[in-house]
Amino acid sequence: MGGGGSSTRRVTFEADENENITVVKGVRLSDSVIDRMKEPSSPSGRPQSQQRTASGAVNDEELKKRIAEELALERARRDSEAQKRRLFGKLLEQERFSSNEHLTRAILRERAATEEERQKAQRFARQLEEKDRELKKHDAYYKEQLARLEERSAQFYKVTTEQYQKAADEVSARFK
Repeated sequence: MGGGGSSTRRVTFEADENENITVVKGVRLSDSVIDRMKEPSSPSGRPQSQQRTASGAVNDEELKKRIAEELALERARRDSEAQKRRLFGKLLEQERFSSNEHLTRAILRERAATEEERQKAQRFARQLEEKDRELKKHDAYYKEQLARLEERSAQFYKVTTEQYQKAADEVSARFK
């Protein structure tokens, strides 16, 4: 018992003429089922062997009825287990769905954070390029100013040198 399949089984009943016992072929019964079948079924508590009639027909019917009841109980137990498995499967599926949803949200948050970082990096790169252009502009301006100052300095040097030379020539001409 306890098999998960729902296959059709062939069950046969035979009456053993010597012992007045019904033999059921094709059905496995657990020890607990057999023990329950051995228990007295009437409230008087008499053993089953004392309740037998001479023909054994009542016992056969009673035994068939008890076997059918036991089979129904077993079928109900299997159905209950199947229902529990379905419920567990649904819970597992819900948990899987929930974890997938959580994972999807985490991935979306991570993508958004990555996109934000990428945009931030682009913004910083543009700011850096702008600063670089500004520095190059300042550098060009200062180089131009330096070139003008050097040119003026060279002109002053030339004028000063010429004036010095002229003054030196005048002094030298005066004292000669």
